[in-house]
Amino acid sequence: MTDDDPDTAVRRDRFSGGPAREFMSSLDADERIFAADLAVDRAHVVMLAEQGIVDDAVASEILAALDDIETAGHGALPDGEDVHEAIETAVIDRVGPDGGKMHTARSRNDEVATCIRHRLREDLLAAAEATITLREALLEVASEHAETVMPGYTHLQPAQPTTVAHFLLSYEGAIGRDTERLLGAYERTNRSPLGAAAFAGTPFEVDRDRTAELLGFDGTVRNSMDASAGRDFLAETTAALATHATTLSGIAEDLIVYANKGFVELSDDYSSTSSIMPQKKNPDPIELVRATAGTATGELTGLLTTLKGLPRAYNLDLQEATPHAWTAVDSVSDATEVVAGAVATADWNEGVLADAAGDGFSTATGVADLLAMSGLPFRTAHEIVAVAAETVSDDDTPEAAAAKVDEATRNVTDEPLSTYVSREDVEEALAPAASVASRDSAGGPAPEAVADELATAEVEIEADDAALADERESLAAAADLLDAEVSSYA
Repeated sequence: MTDDDPDTAVRRDRFSGGPAREFMSSLDADERIFAADLAVDRAHVVMLAEQGIVDDAVASEILAALDDIETAGHGALPDGEDVHEAIETAVIDRVGPDGGKMHTARSRNDEVATCIRHRLREDLLAAAEATITLREALLEVASEHAETVMPGYTHLQPAQPTTVAHFLLSYEGAIGRDTERLLGAYERTNRSPLGAAAFAGTPFEVDRDRTAELLGFDGTVRNSMDASAGRDFLAETTAALATHATTLSGIAEDLIVYANKGFVELSDDYSSTSSIMPQKKNPDPIELVRATAGTATGELTGLLTTLKGLPRAYNLDLQEATPHAWTAVDSVSDATEVVAGAVATADWNEGVLADAAGDGFSTATGVADLLAMSGLPFRTAHEIVAVAAETVSDDDTPEAAAAKVDEATRNVTDEPLSTYVSREDVEEALAPAASVASRDSAGGPAPEAVADELATAEVEIEADDAALADERESLAAAADLLDAEVSSYA
């Protein structure tokens, strides 16, 4: 068989030509799983030899051919419907008919499912590592700004003062859950379908646990039909990425808005200028991050739509499912790295933030809380401050604002403000820094509460980083084991 021969290892001449063959081919796209396929082939051949299904001499020839194919690279493969067929054809070209024994006791169905999982593991760990790097950047900047007061918003309206640290930690917590989801998806991805064959198992006495061990999987997908057909791990991965991309989109939007207000200045490395307006500094990379949520959500929708209603077990529709996950993991991982860099290098304008922290009578809730702590029903306190808010302006001094609260108290309760709290206490509550300091409940913006949150986040990041390192170490050990077993047939 030669490269010019229309026959391949799988298709007879009757099925080897015509426009449908090109339409069906995934060979170019399969470059991503080329290395994974070689690893899966090697593990399978080693297992076949250990089980006495294939002679050691034949196994040695096949494994040597796989080495040659790896050296030559994906671009040197003969034409084929996919990378699996092309590699098998290349092995047969080198070894002769005995090369076809590498496919004993398996199907391309369980083979491709294994290759996808094998490669996706690496991508999931890389994506999780990117989230950890971002969390570390958020944590570092937050630790520098535990007392940097800034305005907080709801409905994009000034609401209550908070701090830069509290704001950034709100995203660290969300991204921490994104890390959990990615590591959880990794756990369920890291199971081997190999040995399931087309979907109904095989009469050969294969050792599925052995190939799982050689490939670094934590176990097997036991039911052979589920093993070949199941792609829920792709859906879970892409959903986790889309969720994370949505988190990234939120922080991107906040950075864009805050840059517009002068609260933060993004580094030139994460900005660009206009092609016509030289004074402009545009947050273009961050805008692309914001758009990534649309990309990831689109890939998730495409994937789920492809999977919806597929009959059991294998259908070639699944060939169109996998690229959705590849696109999502690449785009979201890149976006995560951009946000980490932007956060780490941004300059928070403390003076502008402090000046804006009290805008819109944002300390009103603190005054209402102070009145409620004196014994007034909170709804009465709320009414007093609401009446005062109609006349308080951003230009008022604390003394002037307190006088207006006094007047509102008299209107609502027929009592002076001093009946409940002192004018001095109200003036202090009107100060954004004091308002923040008073909110020391767990997870609040007060510096003491933020210090606790910083400490907790640091421990959680270290734990996730250690878990990531353990998984990588396990995969490296499995790769070393497979290399050693392959070398024994040289």
